[in-house]
Amino acid sequence: MQVVVHGSELSAATAAAALSTVGHQVYWWPHPAQPWSQLRESDWLRSEPGLADQLQQNIAAESLQLCDSQRSLPAADIYWLGLSADQRHDADQWVESTLGKESHDFVLVNNSTFPIGHTEKLEELMRRERQVAVALPDMLEEGRALGMFMRPERWMLGSENEWAERQIRELLRAFNRREDVFQLMPRRAAELTKLAIIGMLATRVSYMNELADMADHLGVDVEMVRQGMGADRRIGHEYLYPGSGFGGPSFARNLYRLSRIGEQSDRDSALLKQVIEVNTQKQETLFRKLWQHHDGRIGNLTVAIWGAAFKPNTARIDQAPVLRLIEALWAQNVHVRVHDPAALPSLARYYGEHPLLTLVDDAYKACEGADALMLATEWKCYWNPDWRRLATLLNNPLILDGRNIYDPAFVAGHGLTYRGVGRQADPGSGIDTE
Repeated sequence: MQVVVHGSELSAATAAAALSTVGHQVYWWPHPAQPWSQLRESDWLRSEPGLADQLQQNIAAESLQLCDSQRSLPAADIYWLGLSADQRHDADQWVESTLGKESHDFVLVNNSTFPIGHTEKLEELMRRERQVAVALPDMLEEGRALGMFMRPERWMLGSENEWAERQIRELLRAFNRREDVFQLMPRRAAELTKLAIIGMLATRVSYMNELADMADHLGVDVEMVRQGMGADRRIGHEYLYPGSGFGGPSFARNLYRLSRIGEQSDRDSALLKQVIEVNTQKQETLFRKLWQHHDGRIGNLTVAIWGAAFKPNTARIDQAPVLRLIEALWAQNVHVRVHDPAALPSLARYYGEHPLLTLVDDAYKACEGADALMLATEWKCYWNPDWRRLATLLNNPLILDGRNIYDPAFVAGHGLTYRGVGRQADPGSGIDTE
């Protein structure tokens, strides 16, 4: 098939890479706001595992061609929209002014998170019976997007047109061989389902964070509670991890969008508002634990932070919990040293020069003379640090674990004070590691 992919989002880049790998001739037109000359230098694209290499390989093989304007696009069998939510008017204009005037049959795939019902609106801008718009919600996760596209757990296809469904099944046949992973539903149902999944995941995380607060108050280790809940087959272990808040360019934004849909339909969701509020509060969890440990006397302290990206395996800091944490520390005149394997350039662009911010390219150097170490992002390189070395580097042996990845007793056994989210241990109460 001839496929045109339009957009500069992760969904567009991943679709362009994957579809051009399996025999389709793909023409990728990035959005003019972020052309290929900028996109190829972006931190998030270069840090996404395998994606940049696959794109370059397919460009060299000429199965993927880059286009700098709509004038260079061919008449295609499939037009794939991978645009950001605020670019939907650009999509409308392109479809109405260009695709709506085409005379051939094609399917328009809306892989963007536009308002519910927008896929139908796109189809109204086209003219022929076999010019059909379908919804294929973007379910990719940063840090493993290419693998998820090429080995999907499911494709959630919103379509009421059998001919369009057959075209999409053929388009994605190479990624649907082991078992049929298509879930077919009406377009609006698919669009709402994507947002509903985000809402449910966020609710589970926020609930666990509320339980972590109770556990702290009661002197209970929340990890035991989590294990007990996850063992119940009606609940399971997924997304039951308490922590210092969630973020990201899609997750948080889509949660807000789902909440606004309720407001606009006069069905305001008190639950979603509470989920959002809990997450906002949790982004300052480590700050509050530092405050409590020092009885509010934290001015002029120095804190090391490991991790700035909103999740591992990405360079993005969009709505990352670390931003709210850093700003809360700065408000108390705390100097912050940050290490992250990929996101330091993003943090530097976001804040520029700041007298209370030091970006460090060595994780242990960030801890030299610091009064606490805060773990904000659970990169694999942070999971098994040299605790003896940290105990000598830190001026105050305090570990604040915002992702609960460490064993409290083991950390305390090295003479360090451990505070997690619903977990804690003090020196002398842990496992003797000597």
